[in-house]
Amino acid sequence: MLGDLLYNLREIEFFFNLFGYISFRSGLSLVTSFFIVLILMPQWIRIQQNFFPSGQPIRHDGPDTHYSKKGTPTFGGILILFSIILSTTLWTSNFSNFNYVLILTLILFGLIGFVDDLKKVKLGQGISSKTKFLFQLLATLVIYFTIKNNGFDLNKFSVPFLKNVSIELGYFYFILILLIVIGSTNATNLTDGLDGLVSMPLIFVFLTFSIFAYVLGNINFSNYLLVNYIKGSGEIVIFCTSAIGALLGFLWFNSSPASIFMGDTGSQSLGASLAVTSILLKQEIVLAVAGGLFVLETISVMLQVTYFKLSKGKRIFLMAPLHHHYEKKGLSEQKIVIRFWILSFLFCLLALSLLKIR
Repeated sequence: MLGDLLYNLREIEFFFNLFGYISFRSGLSLVTSFFIVLILMPQWIRIQQNFFPSGQPIRHDGPDTHYSKKGTPTFGGILILFSIILSTTLWTSNFSNFNYVLILTLILFGLIGFVDDLKKVKLGQGISSKTKFLFQLLATLVIYFTIKNNGFDLNKFSVPFLKNVSIELGYFYFILILLIVIGSTNATNLTDGLDGLVSMPLIFVFLTFSIFAYVLGNINFSNYLLVNYIKGSGEIVIFCTSAIGALLGFLWFNSSPASIFMGDTGSQSLGASLAVTSILLKQEIVLAVAGGLFVLETISVMLQVTYFKLSKGKRIFLMAPLHHHYEKKGLSEQKIVIRFWILSFLFCLLALSLLKIR
């Protein structure tokens, strides 16, 4: 919105012509969201310490080192979402329908996460897994019909390895959307278990999708790389860079030892928004590749639970998700986090290579 107002001044001063470029506005959106979080977070931490002194509850079956985290404020996700929404609104051109859907996703899944966080802080236990799944299902239905009613294609599934190849799924695509959104939401949530662990991988994946959005929204680049041009999708770059800026600002305070956690408010909403981004860009497979770390964490939990039931009490890992397994083996939290960041970076590089593999 602000970008449009400034761009209209281009006839008065040539400098304002810059606001017509997505690349320029994306930089502004990143800086805006970063400084919103950086400036407001110290006061936000103090507010939580006053109103919710008990902070984040700690699992009794978790690593012993986690008891030192007791009392850490857990509503960092609220400020992350606020900064993303404000920055995206300021710098999106003609408020794009793409970003409207993504902001709606943030709000809906952020509300689910907030209720969960609030119950954990007040009662020591969040909402049940069945209730959470029901809320996630309802939120996904709202997103699906919002996308459908805004004229987006919800029938074809693109294959990134092949030139201009897509599969007509019809109504089965609805089932796929449910799996992608709910799966991504919970996978991101599972990964958020150590100081700074989930923030940097989210930054990498959002950066990956910002590149995809820029290419797919530019007819020259999309033709050169043999990918399907999606008119207007370039504005998704603004949402992605807003998320990157907010997460960088959050990581300033969330790096070990963390002063605040993002909670389910942040992890669920950001995971869901990544899923919806992949759906809007028709790059669902890219999400699975770029978010490979989230996939590994989820698979470790699934394997652990399945094997535990089938073997009547035996375990594959010392503890799941995977990062807790390495904690139990004696690796320091910082070493696990850095190694997982490296893995995430490599997964995102692999995802970016799909732009050229046709």
